Amino acid sequence: MRHGDKVNALGRKYGHRKALLKNLAGALIEHKRINTTLAKAKALRQYVEPLITKAKTDSVANRRTVFSYLQNKEAIKELFGPIAAKVGDRPGGYVRVIKTGFRRGDGAETAMIELVDFNEVYTAGKQQDGGSRRRRRRRGGKGGGIAAAAVTTAAAATAVATEDTIAEEEE
Repeated sequence: MRHGDKVNALGRKYGHRKALLKNLAGALIEHKRINTTLAKAKALRQYVEPLITKAKTDSVANRRTVFSYLQNKEAIKELFGPIAAKVGDRPGGYVRVIKTGFRRGDGAETAMIELVDFNEVYTAGKQQDGGSRRRRRRRGGKGGGIAAAAVTTAAAATAVATEDTIAEEEE
């Protein structure tokens, strides 16, 4: 029977696994992005997402609950401060796991786990006000896939080149 088989043991006993996840969670909160194995990243995601959800409402009870999981005062300050402020309106999905290939020494599959709202590359193009968002449709509509994307990319490149030429002529 498969009773209690949902927890990935990560090849460790209970106490060692608990300490590992506590340290990884503290490092993730402090640095906003860490590299580890894929299995540890997936286990960490399950461990840290409920803690971030608790941090969205700042109360003494929530601080004590999260502290019992992390045992790190600086991580608690960071979690209930800037992190809670950024993820306040997000309904979930606070971390992202990105596969980064295989480790050379032992061939373990590695991954980067990061807090979603702290990656400037992804959030730079999005509107900060959360105002008018366009809905994506699955079917129908104008244009078609790759050909339309190539045309718009070429048009954007032409527009950028034209702007550069105009800027040089003005100087």
